[in-house]
Amino acid sequence: MSAEQALVRVLLVDDHEMVRIGLAAVLGTEEGIEVVGEAGNGMDGLRLAREYSPDVVLMDLVMEGMDGIETTRRVMEEMPDCRVIVLTSFLDDEKMYPVIEAGAFSYLLKTSRASEIADAIRAAARGQSVLESQVASKMMNRFRRPPQVASQPHEDLTDREMEVLKLIALGKSNQEIADELFIGIKTVKYHLTNLFGKLGVEDRTQAAIYAHRNGLAD
Repeated sequence: MSAEQALVRVLLVDDHEMVRIGLAAVLGTEEGIEVVGEAGNGMDGLRLAREYSPDVVLMDLVMEGMDGIETTRRVMEEMPDCRVIVLTSFLDDEKMYPVIEAGAFSYLLKTSRASEIADAIRAAARGQSVLESQVASKMMNRFRRPPQVASQPHEDLTDREMEVLKLIALGKSNQEIADELFIGIKTVKYHLTNLFGKLGVEDRTQAAIYAHRNGLAD
């Protein structure tokens, strides 16, 4: 290793001891990489990250207590220059996207070869992100999807709640609504409470205004 090549200091965070032992053994033979600590859970990982200020954290996702997503978020909040490389067995959207949004720099699967993990560590130290091919494919597919139009609050109303809203917009009283829909006053009040909550309004006046603004009063 030349004088210009500083050691990349790595912290391992994984709840499986054998995984940590294997990674430490393999990375210990790699030029330019030094394993400075090991943690078996997120809280210990955060504590050791504060203590050792590693350049790279190899982060598992599924751990008891504080998981890899939250640990990544907290590491990045406190040490924005640190690079978190996710090393996991999981490719599901519920874990992958949140940890990337939390600040993960690279994403690898535990099926990766030792040389690939070492290369990803060196790349991270140079500011180059590495994504498992399947992760990159999922990310590209996500960005190719047409943007989803945000739903309107009234779309969550039941048919009966919509009927009540339209009658409110026409200025009908609770008794008039009950008579027209052949339901009791208590039932009308029940529907009012539900639709107020769904629309985010406080009273029938605001509900009527909402209905007119959204073309629901016809």
